Amino acid sequence: MNIHEYQAKELLSKYGVAIQRGIVADTPDKATAAAKELQAETGSKWFVVKSQIHAGGRGKGTIQETGSRGVVLAKGVDEVHDKAKAILGGTLVTLQTGPAGKKVNKVLIAEDVYYPGESEPKEYYLSILLDRAKARPVIMASTEGGMNIEEVAASHPEKIIKEWIDPAVGMLPFQARKIAFAMGWEGNANKEGVRFLQALYHAYMAVDASMFEINPVLRTSDNRIIAVDGKVNLDDNALFRHKELAEMRDITEEDPLEVEAGKSGLNYVKLDGNVGCMVNGAGLAMATMDIIKLSGGEPANFLDVGGGASAETVEAGFRIILKDPNVKAILINIFGGIVRCDRVASGVVEAYKKVGNIPVPIIVRLQGTNAEEGAKIIRESGLRVHSAILLKEAAARIKEVLG
Repeated sequence: MNIHEYQAKELLSKYGVAIQRGIVADTPDKATAAAKELQAETGSKWFVVKSQIHAGGRGKGTIQETGSRGVVLAKGVDEVHDKAKAILGGTLVTLQTGPAGKKVNKVLIAEDVYYPGESEPKEYYLSILLDRAKARPVIMASTEGGMNIEEVAASHPEKIIKEWIDPAVGMLPFQARKIAFAMGWEGNANKEGVRFLQALYHAYMAVDASMFEINPVLRTSDNRIIAVDGKVNLDDNALFRHKELAEMRDITEEDPLEVEAGKSGLNYVKLDGNVGCMVNGAGLAMATMDIIKLSGGEPANFLDVGGGASAETVEAGFRIILKDPNVKAILINIFGGIVRCDRVASGVVEAYKKVGNIPVPIIVRLQGTNAEEGAKIIRESGLRVHSAILLKEAAARIKEVLG
């Protein structure tokens, strides 16, 4: 589960990670009030107005309606209102959102941390994620922080520092110092950097995160180390242990069909193809999408209805798939191991009748226990449903209905 930057910073601060302070607002007037409050607390004269969406590249992104960037600088309280107005309610398009963009409902008004001092402020990159190959968290850091970290990783991979952490013992002090020295932090910056790293790792483990990304981490002109941005991804499978974190979910940032599928207990991911698929099991779903592509089609979704594949889940799957206007056919591919194929076939027929008029052809491929009985139920249903037992039969049917 992704959360917004302002939520991520609140979470990091709770665990002792130094952050760029800010206040979230959803109207231009509230944004101005937030700037005045920050000025009273921090003495900041300039402010950063940052759009809050679940996507990166906001600083380079553009608001379609106004032409404003997704992250802008307000040189004084008086500018905050108009800067926020140009962002709020607009559609922000970045490399990660695609051309459709995302609507901005909130902005974060943040203090200016790039003030002049004894040295020039410098940006760094820092993240923690799970290295599945080594079965342990890895800290990735770079002296080349900022908006172009993807280019650094592609063209200069040697500038990416990696340190693996044994989860049984946690981050040891020498590992934090090793990263701090590799980042070039000296004096007070080194001490603050070590504390920053230790607090960040503690937060990562405490909230069952799957990823932390801080880009940039800033060494200020007076040698403080703070998080200027924050991207946090929480492990969905651990949210039952963190009810307060689950409440941070913003469904307006998610695909409506994926939200609806989740309420029905379905695993659904929307894709851009023309053949909807409904399968029981993630591995079989991947194989089914391969079959669709080999048959000349393109998968319109990933949909795993689980082991039971009851009439209720099949009906919910039908309704979700049919809300995608690009779908020209539906392939149901069920392996009858936990559930018998004849019961699945009856469920498909029952669900079809409940949904009503389905304007696209449906191919049902059943294999496993009572597969032949299931195929017979499909054939004798009198509905616009094609039966198949072998994968090659299903592939042939797809070619046939797509023309």
